[in-house]
Amino acid sequence: MFDLLIRGATLPDGRRNQDVAVRDGRIVDIALGIEGQAAEIIEAEGHLLSPPFVDPHFHMDATLSLGQPRMNLSGTLLEGIALWGELRPSLTREAVVERALRYCDLAVSKGLLAVRTHVDVSDPRLVTVEGLLEVRERVAPYLDLQLVAFPQDGYYRSPQVAAALSRALDMGVDVVGGIPHFERTMEDGRASIEALCRIAAERGLRVDMHCDETDDPLSRHVETLAAQTVRFGLQGRVAGSHLTSMHSMDNYYVSKLLPLVAEQDCVLDPWYAMGSGDMLDVAHMAVHATQMGSVADKKALFDAITVVPARLLGLTDYGLEPGCHADMVLLQARDTTEAIRLRPNRLKVIRRGKVIAETPPERSRLSLDGRPGAVDPSDYAPKAMS
Repeated sequence: MFDLLIRGATLPDGRRNQDVAVRDGRIVDIALGIEGQAAEIIEAEGHLLSPPFVDPHFHMDATLSLGQPRMNLSGTLLEGIALWGELRPSLTREAVVERALRYCDLAVSKGLLAVRTHVDVSDPRLVTVEGLLEVRERVAPYLDLQLVAFPQDGYYRSPQVAAALSRALDMGVDVVGGIPHFERTMEDGRASIEALCRIAAERGLRVDMHCDETDDPLSRHVETLAAQTVRFGLQGRVAGSHLTSMHSMDNYYVSKLLPLVAEQDCVLDPWYAMGSGDMLDVAHMAVHATQMGSVADKKALFDAITVVPARLLGLTDYGLEPGCHADMVLLQARDTTEAIRLRPNRLKVIRRGKVIAETPPERSRLSLDGRPGAVDPSDYAPKAMS
């Protein structure tokens, strides 16, 4: 007897007509034609069953604050940072919690069940930390939320930030953050990486730094971050985000730092007004912006919003294998390529074997020449790409 049985699904690796059996919140079997009874049966009808989406870089303390205290008229990063600086002194714990919980509802509806969010610790009141620690506890039944202690203005730019960051970690924040290119000098940037990596090593924590988010080809803090990772034995626990200076660097230097991943990380905050909480939007954008159009490229992009960031966050028992948590998303698509192309409805979002969100299938109702009919977008996939 199973708690849940999903019949006839397509898996990301291309296996078709697979049944997935769930008991006690975990996947117990994946095979063709599983026999047995189940408390709930979902007929997948050949649609794609994926592990949940994972967002490894977000700013939940700022989410849904677009327009406060005013709009970012230029649409630039620098104006967005200035606006956040204007809003930050008036933030309350209650406001942070309310906006973050609304976003978490949106995220789950999109099949996004794990998020790493940076939390600004530049204000020594730490209302952002208090608020998101509350949110982390409240959403734990349906979403894995990691918090990064992030000194938005720089670790050394204010005498209060170092103490505030340490307090945030004492309060239970999971990851050590940094922003070396925002320090006053290149040397301060280098020193901040060393200091923050030391803190992470001493506390047994992970590191996630905004690193070289600039057009300056000489902003090369990612090199220092790699060196300090080795020095402090942090391999496998360190991430560098927003490495945008690399597009201005010479090819030889960049060749030593590849591969890199670029991510869209915001939803309606002062920095980015176009986010939707949909990681498939990120993959779809990457196909065009980075010309990753091959079949292999699109498979890699799907991995980049699922299994790769799951490893980055250190999620345990993640994936579609027996023994893993029964966390899954059933998409109205026939394979991963089609999922990126259509960004389809999430028919079922499953957490620990229970459906926690669902969206009816998209079907356009037609009446042409007196012939009523219905069109499912996934019926028009280029079959040779399946």
